[in-house]
Amino acid sequence: MRTDAVARTDGDTASGTDPVLSRRTAIAITVGVLFGFFVIDGSYVWFEYPPLWELAAVVLGFAAMLGLQLAHSFPDLAPWPARYRYLTWVLQGLLAYLPILRYGIAWGGMSAFLTASAVLVFPGALGWGLFCLGYLGEALVFYHFRTGWDSVAYSLVESALIPLTVIGLSRMSDMIVKLHRSREELSRLAVAGERLRFARDLHDVLGFSLSAISLKCELAYRLLADSPERARAEVGEVLRTSRGALADVRAVSRGYREMSLSGEAHAAVSMLGAAGIRTTLDIDGRELPHEVDAALATVLREGLTNLLRHSKAERCEIRAEHRSGTAVVTLVNDGVGRGRSARTATDGTLAALADRITALGGALAYGPDGSGRFCLRATVPVAGHLTRHGTGAVAGPVARVRPRGRAGAPAAPPPRPGRRPPPGPPPRPRDRSP
Repeated sequence: MRTDAVARTDGDTASGTDPVLSRRTAIAITVGVLFGFFVIDGSYVWFEYPPLWELAAVVLGFAAMLGLQLAHSFPDLAPWPARYRYLTWVLQGLLAYLPILRYGIAWGGMSAFLTASAVLVFPGALGWGLFCLGYLGEALVFYHFRTGWDSVAYSLVESALIPLTVIGLSRMSDMIVKLHRSREELSRLAVAGERLRFARDLHDVLGFSLSAISLKCELAYRLLADSPERARAEVGEVLRTSRGALADVRAVSRGYREMSLSGEAHAAVSMLGAAGIRTTLDIDGRELPHEVDAALATVLREGLTNLLRHSKAERCEIRAEHRSGTAVVTLVNDGVGRGRSARTATDGTLAALADRITALGGALAYGPDGSGRFCLRATVPVAGHLTRHGTGAVAGPVARVRPRGRAGAPAAPPPRPGRRPPPGPPPRPRDRSP
């Protein structure tokens, strides 16, 4: 089974490319177009053959105009208060019109950027009103220095198209930056929500039990001197309550870990798609043994958590397959080298998962693969593990089943090394009567 999932917006096609540009690409396009416009307008002044000192002054004037336009097109580049942005627009107006007195129509194209900045700097109707005034002023300049009515008509069209192009590119870049920020925030909230859910489950399970244990321990402490028998009974209640709390914690823990690999993988497609990460899913449809399925699902979930928190991935691949009686899960993403270095903040969690995989006879490997991608791979043999239905996992042509105890009951699993069996109930006090 193979699916390609990607977050799509209205109007997206079903092609294999992500329709959303990256932030750097959008900003680079806008800066490139602005620089191209300035080079074209600067060539008109160049062909006036001014003296060297005037040419140096012209270059400084163009650089100042370009810097002001970049500050207006990218507000995050210069996060000034609104009143200072208004002053920069006035300064841009002086640089746009005063040199016309010296260079005439050769400098006239600079007023187009002043017209575009009016919409980018001022709010709503005021910005568009100043846009109309700027367009009218530029039209008057070209009319005053006209060489023919055909040039006037061309200038009128150019005076509208260039400002609208600058406005559109600037708004597009700003929207793409905000879109990527929103995706990052959604990813962070998804991770935080999952951890909060588990914390709430633990609180709901342990809150009452721990309160009861604390109260009974305090009561037993008070009764210890005056009524040892009652204190012993209260300690027995504490022991039973603590065992119940331990059983509840194990139940919650099993509910949190007993996940299916297929379910986690399909949930990952939806979650990564919401984060704007194009996901390729390739899963073998065979049924896995219960222990193997839960362990691999846990590895996949932790790998996805690390992906969302510590990388800037745009593409992700999830593969689950059988290789000669071995289940292999691979999670690959291209987040390495995208402006955020690979972190090892959660290597402790991955190390714990490696111990769990090793206990099943498998191996867990993770790290950069040298080609700008991060790879997480878990390998677990399926032979000898019971499936969810109690039958043995198939390893080649033979199905292996665990031995059963008497009367068909499953044999009790051997105790884990280094752990004692849970103690029994507290002994009853002996009858001291003669």
